[in-house]
Amino acid sequence: EAVEVEDSAGRRRLGRIAALDHELMTVEVLESTSGLSLSDTRVRFLGEPLHFAVGADIMGRIFDGVGRVIDGGPPVSAASKLRIDGMTINPAARAMPRDFIETGISTIDLMNSLVRGQKLPIFSGAGLPHDRLAIQITHQARLRDAHAGEFVVVFVAVGVPYDTAERFRSAMEDSGALEHTVLFLNLASDSSTQRLLSPRYALTAAEYLAFEQGKHVLVVMTDMTNYCEALREVSASHGEVPSRKGFPGYMYSDLATLYERAGSMEGVPGSLTQLPILTMPSDDITHPIPDLTGYITEGQIVLDRGLDRADIYPPVRVLPSLSRLMKDGTGEGYTHADHPDLANQLYAAYARAVHVRVLASVVGREGLTGIDQQFLDFGERFEQQLVHQMGSRTLEQSMDTGWELSLIHI
Repeated sequence: EAVEVEDSAGRRRLGRIAALDHELMTVEVLESTSGLSLSDTRVRFLGEPLHFAVGADIMGRIFDGVGRVIDGGPPVSAASKLRIDGMTINPAARAMPRDFIETGISTIDLMNSLVRGQKLPIFSGAGLPHDRLAIQITHQARLRDAHAGEFVVVFVAVGVPYDTAERFRSAMEDSGALEHTVLFLNLASDSSTQRLLSPRYALTAAEYLAFEQGKHVLVVMTDMTNYCEALREVSASHGEVPSRKGFPGYMYSDLATLYERAGSMEGVPGSLTQLPILTMPSDDITHPIPDLTGYITEGQIVLDRGLDRADIYPPVRVLPSLSRLMKDGTGEGYTHADHPDLANQLYAAYARAVHVRVLASVVGREGLTGIDQQFLDFGERFEQQLVHQMGSRTLEQSMDTGWELSLIHI
C-alpha cells in the first residue's frame, strides 16, 4: 500500500508498506529521511498500491524515478492511473513477436536482429561505451514501415551519476529525439527503494503507450546492474536470507516481473520491446545478474573490452551475441530474402577467422595455408568495416558491406 509520510514542517514524502506483522509495520520512505523524527512524523495511508498518472501528453516529458515531472513543465494531464506493478497479460493472448526494428547498428541489425515485442539485453562492462550506444540507439531506432508517431522510445536511467543523467538529457534535447521519447532519470544519490521503482514507472508508461495508445514502444533501460544492487541492499535491510553472491533468492522472479512486461497481444495494434543494458561485474558473464537475465530474455548482445581497446565502436563481440527471435522478424516479407543467409555466412566466416587467429599466435602467419591467411584478413576487415561504425547505417548499407566482405575477401 502507498503511504504519505509527513514531517513536522508539513513536507510530504512518498512511501510504501514493505512488511507487517501482528505488532509492527515497516514503511519504506522513497525519498530522503532527513528531518524525520518519530515524535513529529505522521503517516497517511492511501488505501491503494502505487499508481502512475499517464496521458497522451506524456511524450517529450522528463520524469524522476518515481514518475514526478522534473523538466519544469506542467503536470501530465492524466487520462488514467495505472498500477506500476503492470498489466497482467494472459499468456494465451500473447502474439508471437514479429517485424524488424532497425537500430542503425550493423552488428545488431544484420547479425542479431531486434524483433518487435522481443527483450534483447546488452551485456557490457565497467568503462565500456554502453551509455553512448544507448543514446545512439534511442536516436536512430525505427520501425521501417511505421508511420510518423507510431514508434516511440521510453528511456530509463537507473542509479546513474548526475553528470551521466545530464548527458542523457542534453543528448535527447539537442538532437530532437525527446519529441518521440519519454525520459526517466533515477540518480545514484536517490534511495535504493526508489531505484527499484524506476523501471516499473517507465514500463507503466510504455504499457499505456503500447496497449492503450496503439504505439510500438522500445524501452531502453540502463543500468540494470544498479537495479540488482539496490535489490540486494533492500533485501539485506529486510533481514532476508541471501543467495548467490549475496543477492536474494527471488532475484530471478523479480527480474522476470520487469522483462516479461515486453511483448505484443492478439488484436492489439501496439507492442512493447525491451533493450535492457547491464554491466557485468568483473566482465563475468556467469555472474548472477547476466546469468539470470540471459535465462529470461531472448538472447544477448555482448560488448568486448578487447575491441574497445582497439578503438572499434561499437565493441560488439559477434560470436557470443545472439538473438533467438531473429528468424521470426527477418527474411522475405520483413527485411530482405537474403538477410538470414548472409548473416549466417558472415558468422561462419568470422568464427573461422577467430579460430585461425589462435593458430597464427602459435605458428605465425607464415605457417598458415593460403586460405587460412585469407580468413585471417577477413577477420580484420570484418571488425574494421562492419563492426566498426561511427554513424548510423540502414540495413541495406549493412548488407552491402557484408556482401563486399564476402565476395572479395573469401
